[in-house]
Amino acid sequence: MAETERITVAETSEGPGGNEPAGREVSLPVVEILTGRGFVTGKSGCGKSNSGSVIAEKLLDGGFGLLIVDIDGEYYGLKEEYEILHVGGDEECDIQVTTDHSEKLASLALDQNVPIILDMSSYLDEAEAEALLTEVARSLFAKAKKRKQPFLLLVEEVHEYIPEKGSVGECGKMLIKIGKRGRKHGLGICGISQRPADVKKDFITQCDWLLWHRLTWNNDTKVVRRILDGEYAEAVESLDDGEGFLMTDWAESVQRVQFYRKRTFDAGATPGLDDFERPDLKSVSDDLVSELQEITEDQQARESQLTELREELDRKNSKIAELETELQDARDLSRMAEQFVGALVQHVEGPAPGRTERERMQSDDPIEAASAALPANAVPTPSADSDRSGSRPDSDRSGSRPDSEAVLSAFDAYPNDGDPDGSSVVDPLAARADDPEGVGTVADVETAADGGVAADNGSGDGASETEVFGAMMEVDVGTTATEDTGTVIDSNGTESDSEFSADEILATLNEVTEREIDSDDRQPTPREEVEATLRSDAEIVATGGSSGSGGSDATAASVLASGPDEQPLVVRELKADIAAMETKTRKMLSFYREFGPGTPLNAHFAAGGDGDRKLAYAHNRTLRLAGLIEHVGRGHYDYRLRDLLGEELSGHVTETQLEAYVSEIESTALDG
Repeated sequence: MAETERITVAETSEGPGGNEPAGREVSLPVVEILTGRGFVTGKSGCGKSNSGSVIAEKLLDGGFGLLIVDIDGEYYGLKEEYEILHVGGDEECDIQVTTDHSEKLASLALDQNVPIILDMSSYLDEAEAEALLTEVARSLFAKAKKRKQPFLLLVEEVHEYIPEKGSVGECGKMLIKIGKRGRKHGLGICGISQRPADVKKDFITQCDWLLWHRLTWNNDTKVVRRILDGEYAEAVESLDDGEGFLMTDWAESVQRVQFYRKRTFDAGATPGLDDFERPDLKSVSDDLVSELQEITEDQQARESQLTELREELDRKNSKIAELETELQDARDLSRMAEQFVGALVQHVEGPAPGRTERERMQSDDPIEAASAALPANAVPTPSADSDRSGSRPDSDRSGSRPDSEAVLSAFDAYPNDGDPDGSSVVDPLAARADDPEGVGTVADVETAADGGVAADNGSGDGASETEVFGAMMEVDVGTTATEDTGTVIDSNGTESDSEFSADEILATLNEVTEREIDSDDRQPTPREEVEATLRSDAEIVATGGSSGSGGSDATAASVLASGPDEQPLVVRELKADIAAMETKTRKMLSFYREFGPGTPLNAHFAAGGDGDRKLAYAHNRTLRLAGLIEHVGRGHYDYRLRDLLGEELSGHVTETQLEAYVSEIESTALDG
């Protein structure tokens, strides 16, 4: 291509702004058109698209390459006379293309000099069309740097991609890049727009040649006034169709020109009443279409494979969900079985069914406790001489306790469990024989207490604990000890000599308690040791923490302050289970609590592990089987201590209490 080669596109015309005689041919240098930056503007229907088509026809006549970005589908008429590849998104095009075809289109345009119409009007999704143009422009720019071949990119409605106001997208940035740097690589650009005021001024002012068709809007004429002159701004409003002002860097002055009419079918003309006849269009080579068709088939194969993989993934996810559900059901059944077995073991290992609560109730009254320990026939019954009116004897009305002699007689008739023959039982009646007044002595109490401890320890040579209470009852009924002197005062107010004091009684009772403690040889189980440790920690937290002023803080403080035995069984079990876990397992649970959903490998690494997959999933399985975490999809697990506790205590605690129990478990078993 000669540097002086030109194309004739118009002729001069008369009128305001015209400095040359009418009828002279106007030609443009091909190199400047192909490698430079151009801008054609004018209101709708004034002939700007016709001018672009004339330039395209002249370049095609010379065998030069170009790519037309057709926004409204009005350039396909060029196929009436030229073999040009028409690509887009519908069946009206020679081939349907996507972003996967961008490199091949750039190769056809620059390597094989194939003219191309990129029909953007055939895409329903504007984002898809813009993405395609972005990739094609990027591929053209990359290949032009290597080829150094003159090539023109003609873009209709350029204001949609490089607007004056608003942000410029990736497509606009790529077009601006071609405008600024494409010339040195032989890649030119020509933008066409009906609104120059809406086009970025940086693009317009950098153009080598500009063509101004008729403009009537005030903002558009202001652009003409700023770039050309006030004379042209007034004259541009009265230009005829196809007429315009041509401003170029290679001409000394602005020319008023009339562009030729395009020879090919005008697909952009306003429809009239005449019947529309679509012209016969030339088809491109089958080889070109087949190359693009191979890309389309490869893309369809990939999409089909992706669809199959997605379906397979959905099936696997469904299977995983089913297995997780079954696992959760099995875990629930296992937990129920463990609780049932624990209840049975506790029932069997306890003192006796129903005895614990009865003993607690009887401990408030020694008389009632002693009476409960006797057989039914040993309890004295009222005589026939009793007051039938229902009134009680004088001694009863005065507030005194039942006759101690009757109770002690019953003790005498009821031998100790540890001494079947009753030989070692202290006989209260014998003591009363030495005391005609019926007043018991401290020696009776001490003897009964010592014997009771031995009997409770299973030695078989002392009185039972019930007899200790009987002896104490006898003292309580018959005598009163002074606090300082140890003198015994009988019920009649008479002092009796005695060797005992209140401190001695307390010492005796403490000795009984110590012997009972020493007699318990059973060693605590590891579970009980863990619970005892957690109970101690809970008491430290309850006494050392500060209480808030709100209602919820008060509730939480009361939960923490309550003894571990008063907390629900599931709370104590969870604290014991978590505390008994390995250190890395608990640290992995802390990771899920702090960071939310994560993978076992990440949790294991955060817990100080080396990222070993088997070890990570082994620790993770312990947490999952305990119900402390749950699978949330795609290999991620999430913390669910609160949900687990909420399920176990549903309907039994408030939300505030639930939060307090969760915090108490976390602070004791995780943070402790």
